[in-house]
Amino acid sequence: MYRATGRRKTAVAQVIMTHGDGEIVINNKPLNDYYPNSTYHRPIFEPLAVVDQLRKYNIKVKVAGSGKSAQAGAIRHAIARALVVADADLKTQLKSHGLMTRDARKKERCKAGLRGARKDRQYRKR
Repeated sequence: MYRATGRRKTAVAQVIMTHGDGEIVINNKPLNDYYPNSTYHRPIFEPLAVVDQLRKYNIKVKVAGSGKSAQAGAIRHAIARALVVADADLKTQLKSHGLMTRDARKKERCKAGLRGARKDRQYRKR
């Protein structure tokens, strides 16, 4: 059993990988029930496809926070990290495809005295 955590925006995904036939369960639902739209399947399968291990592991995911897209990114990051725990030799291959790097972009906080993160009141010279 291999465990890892992945993050994206405010989404956090915890992955447990075991040897199996390639079944993916997210929040106690099969992948196709949690993500009916196959657009989100590509980032989830990307780390497994890069190292040619699509049907080698069963993956159980617990994910929370943010939206569906950011959750898919967090799952992708967690699966890549779990693969490295399983086999450290895969790290260079995954890193060269940019799968080991955590995407640090987050929503910017609202600053005091402004109307948003950056929006200020209109300036009038005369």
